[in-house]
Amino acid sequence: MKLFDVYSLFDVTPAKSKGCRIWDDKGQEYLDLYGGHAVISVGHCHPRYVQALKDQLDRIGFYSNSVRNPLQEELAARLGKACGYPDYSLFLDNSGAESNENAIKMASFHTGKDRIIAFRKSFHGRTSGAVAATDNPAIVSPFNANHKVTFCDLNDAAAVEQALRGGDVAGVIIEGIQGCGGINVPDENFMKHLRSLCDTYGAVLILDEVQSGYGRTGRFFAHQWYGIKADIITMGKGIANGFPCGGILLSPAFNPVKGRLGTTFGGNYLAMAGALAVLDIIEDEKLVENALEVGEYLKASIPASPLIKEVRGKGLMLGIEFNCPVADIRRKLLFEKHIFTGVAGSNMIRLLAPLVLTKEDTDTFVKALKEVL
Repeated sequence: MKLFDVYSLFDVTPAKSKGCRIWDDKGQEYLDLYGGHAVISVGHCHPRYVQALKDQLDRIGFYSNSVRNPLQEELAARLGKACGYPDYSLFLDNSGAESNENAIKMASFHTGKDRIIAFRKSFHGRTSGAVAATDNPAIVSPFNANHKVTFCDLNDAAAVEQALRGGDVAGVIIEGIQGCGGINVPDENFMKHLRSLCDTYGAVLILDEVQSGYGRTGRFFAHQWYGIKADIITMGKGIANGFPCGGILLSPAFNPVKGRLGTTFGGNYLAMAGALAVLDIIEDEKLVENALEVGEYLKASIPASPLIKEVRGKGLMLGIEFNCPVADIRRKLLFEKHIFTGVAGSNMIRLLAPLVLTKEDTDTFVKALKEVL
């Protein structure tokens, strides 16, 4: 048997990691400015995180959600306080896509309606409902396409209101900052208008914070930059620093019904140990504040170049948009300068570094970028 060939792979084999550094199987050191798609929040192999997982595995690794798990209750209480939503409820699952799937499902249950409004250049996952709300026809199968989704342009409140007037919209799903679509930051006035429109027309406002949440932008959730509250917030990626984990926060307006949501692995002991360690580290090392300070330093340090069109984003969720394709630039950064970066589309370098990134690390990147341009 061989692997199903769906990934374009760089010829690099990571073998060891620490903080913002990765070493391959040949001993070559790399600076990681991508965090495995924004997953590594508190740094690779943080000793407190590693110890928490080891200690938990010595006690109990898994049982189903048919019994009490005090670690889930502890995470709910601590997360509510940390993120500013203490009166919301937490449902735990396994990934960002599953979180978005559950959020859309709950919006439909809550309203009795069956249409979702999403936005062009969005990415919400690859499961059935989540991918239907993703603006990428190449990954939407004919089966997925049967979901009722209306796409509007980002920041076009008039188009959203027109769609809401149909009376069949269960919810509006939007990323706090669009990630795969090109680090597109919504306009603050638009987000406030969107909140108002959802209230007026009885639609659920779902904030997808899978990539933009957990402190990455210098706020716990990116939508908190806009001074609004969401009805449902979806999480994944950085929540457990690489151990598969996701979840949704639901406002007090949502009443739990037995069996309406469920999961085999969601909220398991190891995921909870990892997630609690992440919250400890974020708080004790002030990583939300660090993400903002170092991210703004990095953003301001990107060199002026006729090749660079714009630098945008917040905190450590940044995109460098070029006037040309970036594949060769990214390849040089990886193989000549030994720096991991990501992309969004063909013309953008996307940076999603661990929240422990230092200003010295950013200086290393800026120097390397200047040399490859």
